[in-house]
Amino acid sequence: MRQSKLSKILTLIVFSSLVLSVIYIIIRIIMVPGGRTSKGERPESEYILMLLQCTAGIIIMFLPGFLSRKLSLTIPSVMYIIFVIFLFCAIYLGEVRAFFYHFKHWDVLLHGLSGIMLGALGFSFVTLLNDAERIPVNLSPIFVSLFAFCFAIMLGVMWEIYEYAFDGLLGLNMQKFALEDGTLLVGREALVNTMKDLIVDSIGALIASAMGYVSLKHKTGWLDSVLIKKE
Repeated sequence: MRQSKLSKILTLIVFSSLVLSVIYIIIRIIMVPGGRTSKGERPESEYILMLLQCTAGIIIMFLPGFLSRKLSLTIPSVMYIIFVIFLFCAIYLGEVRAFFYHFKHWDVLLHGLSGIMLGALGFSFVTLLNDAERIPVNLSPIFVSLFAFCFAIMLGVMWEIYEYAFDGLLGLNMQKFALEDGTLLVGREALVNTMKDLIVDSIGALIASAMGYVSLKHKTGWLDSVLIKKE
């Protein structure tokens, strides 16, 4: 019950933050069309990125509940709370409050956490597929862990492709190839963010896979607290 109340409070805080941010950004774009109001202020493309990210975040917040009802899934409170906190840190703090620019390792922290979350999701995916079969397959812990690792890295790569594509299509800066004031990075510096994201994603996925392997091998019960299961 405590976790349920906590998840509701966190959801309300994050949802309100994103909605208020959307309202502020729309007003700002309408009042100051075409660019900056003063030297050093973020360019309009940054506000467009914030608007898209906040809108996507609001939609994504409804996704766990929708999937839970539609597919009759049980999503652990621990995973849901981590998911909501991640959205708050990535979208509101990262984009709206510009933590990505002001804190050097903010992106590293988030991608490490996302790698661990996606690794845990990989274990859940195997469990759901196995439960769906009429004759469950007894998979070895090493195989399940390897699948979870590859699954997490695949999603991490797909995210970087998404960032690259929409940066080009909409003139955004999700891959952070430019500074906060719009100054373009050149050469290797422009590649650092993307490569660092992929490396940290891989490390996070490796940590989750190793923890999952130990849990499966020695039946420690760690996975039970994070696995998404059929009701």
